[in-house]
Amino acid sequence: MTLKKISKNQPENFEFTKESLEEAKNIIKKYPKDKQQSAVMPLLNIAQKQNDNWIPLSAMKYIGKFLEMPYIKVYEVATFYSMYNLSPVGKNFIQVCTTTPCMIRGASKIVEACKEKISENENELSKDKSCSWIEVECLGACINAPMMQINDDYYEDLNKEKALKILEQIILGKKPEPGSYRGRLNSEPENNRKTLLDIKNA
Repeated sequence: MTLKKISKNQPENFEFTKESLEEAKNIIKKYPKDKQQSAVMPLLNIAQKQNDNWIPLSAMKYIGKFLEMPYIKVYEVATFYSMYNLSPVGKNFIQVCTTTPCMIRGASKIVEACKEKISENENELSKDKSCSWIEVECLGACINAPMMQINDDYYEDLNKEKALKILEQIILGKKPEPGSYRGRLNSEPENNRKTLLDIKNA
């Protein structure tokens, strides 16, 4: 796995759009007046969504002024948490879990699909600059392994063929249906549960 790097190409300015500004103000209202700097994480998330999935340094400075906190503190938060992207990742950012449960269920095949459809290397934009992929640690859907996350959605119970079809739709600008690709609801057994059927409701 490779570490995320801060982009060398940085926009000079950043500011929230009208919609983002309204969302940020609503979030800040949830905090006591002397604790509003605690809103730095959700505000970084707003900036990332507004800016095609990544946070430039100018956005960190903007948020610092917005929350009346030193820029370095915003920078520390943004660089510490892996959910913040500090360089362009494309409109669709694919994260493939390769931790043990996913690994033993075939995560390497999902990685192969990403290499074939997106780019040979992690953190490398596709030819049309629309997406990129990366290997990550556990995403918390171990029972539905192997799986991958695309932006905010989980795609679970995958194999290489299904992953390729999902990635093909992404590349075509479509949004595949998230969830299990074995027809399960959440983490329930296939074809409904088969145990504890005789237990009556209390």
